[in-house]
Amino acid sequence: MMIRKVILVAVLVSCGLHITGTSTRAEDLFRDRIAPLLERRCVGCHNDRQREGEYSLQSAQAALDDGYILPDDPAGSHLLDLITPENGKTAMPKNNGSLSVEEVELIRDWIRGGAKWPADVRLEVPKVGDFDWWSYKPLARPLAPVMNDSWAKSAIDDFVLAKLNEKGLTPSPPADRRTLIRRVTYDLIGLPPTPEEVATFVSDTDPNAYLKLVERLLKSERYGEHWARHWLDVAKYADSCGYDKDKLRPNAWPYRDYVIRSLNEDKPYSRFVQEQIAGDILFPDTPDGIVGLGFIAAGPWDFIGHVEVSEAKIDGKVARNLDRDDMVSGAFNTFCSLTVQCARCHNHKFDPVTQEHYYGLQSVFAAVDRANRRFDVDPKTAKRRRELTGRLNALTAAKAKRDSIYLGLASEPSSDSNEARRDKIQSYSDQITEVESELHALPPQASVYAAATSFPPEGNFQPTGGKPRDVFVLSRGEVTLPGTLAIPGVLPLSGVLPWQFSPELGEGQRRAKLAEWFVDHDNPLVWRSIVNRIWQYHFGEGIVATPNDLGRMGALPTHPELLDWLAVEFRDGDQSMKELHRMIVASNTYQQSSADNAMNSAIDSGNQFLWRASRRRLSAEELRDSILIVSGAMNLEMGGPGYYLFALEKTEHSPHFEYHKFDPSDKASHRRSIYRFIARSQPNPYMTTLDCADSSQSTPRRNETLTSLQALALLNNKFNLVMAEKFASRLESENADLQSQVRQAMALVTQRPATETEVRELLVYAETHGVANLCRLLFNLSEFLFVD
Repeated sequence: MMIRKVILVAVLVSCGLHITGTSTRAEDLFRDRIAPLLERRCVGCHNDRQREGEYSLQSAQAALDDGYILPDDPAGSHLLDLITPENGKTAMPKNNGSLSVEEVELIRDWIRGGAKWPADVRLEVPKVGDFDWWSYKPLARPLAPVMNDSWAKSAIDDFVLAKLNEKGLTPSPPADRRTLIRRVTYDLIGLPPTPEEVATFVSDTDPNAYLKLVERLLKSERYGEHWARHWLDVAKYADSCGYDKDKLRPNAWPYRDYVIRSLNEDKPYSRFVQEQIAGDILFPDTPDGIVGLGFIAAGPWDFIGHVEVSEAKIDGKVARNLDRDDMVSGAFNTFCSLTVQCARCHNHKFDPVTQEHYYGLQSVFAAVDRANRRFDVDPKTAKRRRELTGRLNALTAAKAKRDSIYLGLASEPSSDSNEARRDKIQSYSDQITEVESELHALPPQASVYAAATSFPPEGNFQPTGGKPRDVFVLSRGEVTLPGTLAIPGVLPLSGVLPWQFSPELGEGQRRAKLAEWFVDHDNPLVWRSIVNRIWQYHFGEGIVATPNDLGRMGALPTHPELLDWLAVEFRDGDQSMKELHRMIVASNTYQQSSADNAMNSAIDSGNQFLWRASRRRLSAEELRDSILIVSGAMNLEMGGPGYYLFALEKTEHSPHFEYHKFDPSDKASHRRSIYRFIARSQPNPYMTTLDCADSSQSTPRRNETLTSLQALALLNNKFNLVMAEKFASRLESENADLQSQVRQAMALVTQRPATETEVRELLVYAETHGVANLCRLLFNLSEFLFVD
């Protein structure tokens, strides 16, 4: 804690803001740093009008009179108790994400310095409809600064170096080649390079060797498997429904495979987005146009609230309201990084999203449910099925009309004899039979769990047939307090174009309009959001540290001009994620060493200005996959239904996922972790210990913890024990003597040759405890678990 405080003081001093200086400087600290922070994160709820918790932070008198802030006494200030994490959670800000460590320390030091609050300063409550915020402003390509420095070899480097110079920081030297190939291989495909690949790259004198390495990785099918995991974390993908009964979703996996395939194909981002919102309307007769809709259905679903409770009852209304809320929040959190769900109960306290906007977005999804939806894998078959279905509907309608005329039920006169009428009816019947026969002869359809309006009824879960439900603006979010009827629409970002749709629009057209709005050239949120996400996965933190929130509750960008440059470059180019990866990993910024620099660290201990590479631990999936790879057990088969890592029992009511009964030597489970069956209510204990994402909520950034349980799992979990045996068998089968086995083991695990000292020590260990136990030990090496 003392080190952190020293660093914080150094940062403030470097900015010219001395927390212990004169009264003027203390007041400047409040105006420049504290007031914007409180306005952005606190005053929306704690103001003189609203006074959530009977407390206002809008003025000095209100803030200091209630005892929440005691000048000169941080320990006695209740405000700090509320915003300081306890067991990883904070009481405030409520449901809006915790303040950063630096922000909490800033407030603590402000209080310690006397909590100086200038008498003329009154904090402002964010105004509803106020789009005067950096992320809502139109995108324009900034000019990259001209640095005239050999270190900066790209626009990315120019922007980063300019910021480093501004902050008094210096870039780090380049990483060595072994570190670089390991870093970029894990970042792009999520697997370790082989010793042979490392040796080839390290010795390659071709000046383009690194770029050729990047191209090879981007062309690998393993790329889509790795980056799909990042996308599915945000989309809340799982293979079961969650809630009380957590019913299985045996047809969820085609959406997972769709994401992998789309990324490997480098599908333009606008197409990727539109397919997941309205692919069935915008790209008919394509399988991806249907399968992509698995995005809308990826989150949790309340079986009891939909199937066992009538939609007419309060609990049924609540279930469907929450279901639409999940669809709206999922789409906007993912594509726009905007927390529109905060407007479900009241106008958004910070961002310009009203309840009218929010329920207008719910109205877009008013006819949609989550269910199994059939589709044709072959586009030609899909087109033929659509043509035949249209013809069948027309013939059926025509026959029905003829039947009514023949029976005298229609007013339309006919000069035909009864025999001629019967012949015409028979002709329609023959044609209908012919079309039905052709339909039945088409290849069988596949199924995907996706957004649907037509499906077999189940209990109280009835399809809408595409007819939108009435959606009302709910007072305080209560289904028992409906207000005016919501009009479908989007958010009025431009302030010029109409943001509401005609209520007469059909279900599919509503989604199509939303999809087109998402990828509109002038929608700044969507382009900033995706480049920030990709940047984060390469550097450990985004240019905006809150990847699901670019609004006023989120963090400010550390490099705003760089973010906008990347967004425009991406939007106006081919919208190629692979090209974005190329630009990022080719930069000198990315290729820096992760080694510490005491002078830089004193100014920027968190490395938010990118003066070095950030060391990271392997994710749960990367670690499990790496263990399979080095053990020689990995099966690289792609796609298909998820494999179980549990014994499945009692599926007739609520499935039981019995992880302790599963045999990890089962070869069917030795596939990449992206293909495992994910149960929402009972997540895999091993993967959870290693900080796997919680599929019940959007996870734009994984937690990275270091616990004793992780070390114990890597030593003693049944999976690791089985893989240690397989690793040992591989070493023994590929090497004639123990020393060679030790050398190969180290090369496979660390991607470098073992030193002679290491060989001697590991030989003694292997001779004493056996090769399998040596392999268990190596699975716990920091060099194996971390990427520099």
